Amino acid sequence: MKLRKASAAAATALVLALTATACGGDNGDDNGSDTGSGGDTIKIGIKFDQPGIGQKTADGDYTGFDVDVATYVAKELGYDADQIEWKEAKSADRETMLERGDVDFIAASYSINDERDKKVDFAGPYLLAHQDILIRADDNSITKPEDLNEKNLCSVAGSTSAQNVKDKIAPKANLQTYGGYSECLTGLENKAVDALTTDDSILAGYAAQEQFKGKFKLAGFKLSNENYGIGVQEGSDLKAKINTALEKMVSDKSWDEAVKANFGPANYKNEPAPKIGDIVK
Repeated sequence: MKLRKASAAAATALVLALTATACGGDNGDDNGSDTGSGGDTIKIGIKFDQPGIGQKTADGDYTGFDVDVATYVAKELGYDADQIEWKEAKSADRETMLERGDVDFIAASYSINDERDKKVDFAGPYLLAHQDILIRADDNSITKPEDLNEKNLCSVAGSTSAQNVKDKIAPKANLQTYGGYSECLTGLENKAVDALTTDDSILAGYAAQEQFKGKFKLAGFKLSNENYGIGVQEGSDLKAKINTALEKMVSDKSWDEAVKANFGPANYKNEPAPKIGDIVK
């Protein structure tokens, strides 16, 4: 509408500017409702140290299945790859990062569970993983979980996976604690340990590294169900938009291509792409 008097027009413009500023402070920073319109950048949390899942390489690139999924989702939200600002999302920091608005969403081997769901919202799931065992490719002595009794099982400091195996499946397993999964793989290669355990997707990613190709295999025990979801701030309208993007990624076969590219070696038998909202207990 055009106003005849300049003073009236100026007053109207001032009121509109103040109103827009107030609304922007309430909505854009709190729940990410403005994200997805193709702005300048989008901030995404991933793992930096999980080959095949999310890894920051020595030359500053980002690779892995979660990276491929997040990049696809960002594109569907209106962002090109060079508009993505990657943030390291360590396991203990993920809920806090979302609550503070440090990132717009997180794709970081982020298993959906009841405790986390109280603090953040999840789109997906986009991958059904399982706790499994990685062993040497030529080792035929471990064919069932109970065969881990009397075996040296690699335990990463801070992880509960190996302890769960000892407590519930193979009480006579000998836990050997290492600083990280890469050290476990070296120990497995050198026969200092007989097996290591965590999510099968993570194990497959490590085993797919060039220096380890053909040396290890997954046992395929499926000791647990891990439903990977994309975390967003509670109440964010991004959840619905990301779910739509994930459905498209599956339907156009980009999901299958990402699985093959990142988890191909190590005898990884992935589950079919899960349906949105279908949480396997």
